[in-house]
Amino acid sequence: MRAAVVVPVLKQARPQGGHRAGQGESPAAPAPQRSNEARLEEAIGLAKAIDLTIVEGLIVSVGQPRPATLIGTGKIEEIKALLDERDAGLVIVDHPLTPVQQRNLEKEWNAKVIDRTGLILEIFGRRASTKEGTLQVDLAHLNYQKGRLVRSWTHLERQRGGAGFMGGPGETQIEADRRLLQERIVRLERELEQVVRTRQLHRAKRRKVPHPIVALVGYTNAGKSTLFNRITGAGVLAEDMLFATLDPTLRRMKLPHGRTVILSDTVGFISDLPTHLVAAFRATLEEVLEADLILHVRDMSDPDNAAQSADVLRILADLGIGEKEGAERLIEVWNKIDRLDAEAHETIAERAAGRENVMAVSAITGEGIDALMDEIARRLSGVLTETTITIPPDKLALVSWIYGNAVVDDRRDNEDGSVTLDVRLTERQAAELERRLGNGPKPVKEDWER
Repeated sequence: MRAAVVVPVLKQARPQGGHRAGQGESPAAPAPQRSNEARLEEAIGLAKAIDLTIVEGLIVSVGQPRPATLIGTGKIEEIKALLDERDAGLVIVDHPLTPVQQRNLEKEWNAKVIDRTGLILEIFGRRASTKEGTLQVDLAHLNYQKGRLVRSWTHLERQRGGAGFMGGPGETQIEADRRLLQERIVRLERELEQVVRTRQLHRAKRRKVPHPIVALVGYTNAGKSTLFNRITGAGVLAEDMLFATLDPTLRRMKLPHGRTVILSDTVGFISDLPTHLVAAFRATLEEVLEADLILHVRDMSDPDNAAQSADVLRILADLGIGEKEGAERLIEVWNKIDRLDAEAHETIAERAAGRENVMAVSAITGEGIDALMDEIARRLSGVLTETTITIPPDKLALVSWIYGNAVVDDRRDNEDGSVTLDVRLTERQAAELERRLGNGPKPVKEDWER
């Protein structure tokens, strides 16, 4: 379909406050704002993600938002002429629209109109491949459409007669459809609750096998999936496209010292993420809350990466990961340095080297990946304690677990069949090992069991 993209710029809009994008900035500094050209480029990229042919892209200055149309009448007529000239049947407005504004613009332009929320919902609907992803998108889409039924059913605003001579006028067709829509929403919420319970069970099983979790977060198209593939060797779809992947992916990987961790690739973030999606995808994003370490992947080749970083930190804060807590378990991964020229590359590398929680990498070429893996291993190592453990012959199955979860410095096979190991492990690993050896605290039996 041939489409036009319109980016309204509200003059009276004030810069939104938010979390600072980088370290060393003043806490009172306002969040970086992306340029209007970057907003237009992103909106066009979103439209191309669902295979639309973009024939026109416009930045429209809006002095005073109109309740009926958002945009002034002069600009509406100007855009209508462009639509007729370009033969465009769809207009994407990169701004939230009320149902009334959407309906009025469709009448004025004689074309279908969708706003930013509708466009993102359309992309997510095409990208979802798992049952959970499909349920989340369907639920978000129904909640979005619930207040917009008037657009589709204006021709059915007649009332059905009630039963018998004394029956009332009955419910209108639009009321019936709204009721059916609500019933579908309730049914989807129940199905999603079951999926959430299943995900919680999976998390509980992972806790029994104490593998640390490393979560990848970042703005959409920052290169998370490419980095995921580079580290784990997985075949996750990775394309130069907004929201190329949607469903979360988890893989095991080995760190340089042999420790096993779980790497989680989450859905990409975006500015002005619809509240319907934040609520629907909360179960998926809870993988980030459970993570021991968070890798915030940034596209350093994008001029607006500071504003994108601020958007990501704002969404993390909405999920409950505050700035102080995030700093303790967050590493900024400055990705795509291979796209920079020599001078910019050197500058970025020097800036990253001078900061404690920043690593400069290229997921495509592999530059900096080894250093990143070492930093992940260091951050997850905790406070290692050196100790010597003798594993009796009947517990030799634990040797494999120790090699996978601790650093083994020396091994001695004894004549009685036992194995003595010099190991370095954290307090949590030591407690888990004691439990597996049967030396940990035993549960107290109830009176009726005695």
